[in-house]
Amino acid sequence: MADAPLVLGIETSCDETGVGIVRGETLLVDAIASSVDEHARFGGVVPEVASRAHLEAMVPTIERACTTAGVSLRDLDAVAVTAGPGLAGALMVGVASAKALALALGVPLHGVNHLASHVAVDIVEHGPLPEPTLAMLVSGGHSSLLLVPDVTHDVRSLGSTIDDAAGEAFDKVARVLGLPFPGGPHIDRMARDGRVVIDFPRGLTTGRDMERHRFDFSFSGLKTAVSRWVQAKEAAGEPVPVADVAASFQEAVTDVLTRKAILACREHGVGHLQIGGGVAANSRLRAMAQERCDAAGIELRVPRPGLCTDNGAMVAALGAQMVLKGRPPSDLSIPADSSMPVTEVSA
Repeated sequence: MADAPLVLGIETSCDETGVGIVRGETLLVDAIASSVDEHARFGGVVPEVASRAHLEAMVPTIERACTTAGVSLRDLDAVAVTAGPGLAGALMVGVASAKALALALGVPLHGVNHLASHVAVDIVEHGPLPEPTLAMLVSGGHSSLLLVPDVTHDVRSLGSTIDDAAGEAFDKVARVLGLPFPGGPHIDRMARDGRVVIDFPRGLTTGRDMERHRFDFSFSGLKTAVSRWVQAKEAAGEPVPVADVAASFQEAVTDVLTRKAILACREHGVGHLQIGGGVAANSRLRAMAQERCDAAGIELRVPRPGLCTDNGAMVAALGAQMVLKGRPPSDLSIPADSSMPVTEVSA
């Protein structure tokens, strides 16, 4: 596809400086510079630290991406960038960089939505998205169910988190268990040696809560329940079975996520479920989603773990789709919008 659009995507919504290059629907490179180690000692992402890290990493990461892909900036047909949502300062670094590139190269700029990009990245992994697709995005900041008739301009929110997102809950529970930041991978590994023997609560899944928040998520109560269970063990002078707690907590989260995703597919008559976001790398979530999709006759699409976390490839993938479908580019005056709604695919 030599005549397919060559698009460079920039992602700086949190602590990953991501630069991806896509030609049409083919991923050429996904370059990442992560500042996660700088945040680990604080137990979470520090916005100012993330912004400074993006400033330092931007030019070297763009240069590395072009070298790896074997392309020149002059070859680009468009530049795409995450315009929101995310950390305001971090977003500003990416948006300013993308504007400078687009202006200097004389190519269109596409400011795109971070969440829609998580959906679009599956195109470079598994081919064109079925229309419509039901997407579940689970990360440190988001737990969302989306109906996606067209990822370039029609994304509809069915439900989202009303308090803690799934990834945020993983980080907080990991802290309670004395595990490092980020908590998701450590809980996943620890849970493999544990047993699901503690019946932790499943928020918004029964009674009136389910009626009012059918496709919404809540993990704050689960996080609190884990903390109190651990505190009770410690107060009694008993050892805390960390692996069992990790396995039981993880089971509760994945049960709620997959149960609501399957229900949304059935009620909206959609035969495809796509899962994205950092928590989509969790091994138990992937396994349970596959089991339940198979039982329901639903096709499951999940990108490889490296494409589930924040990356430039997902932004380039959505930008390429914008070009392919003839969507109008963004104006060079677009702002970085930290609270950009998921229904607003492009800025």
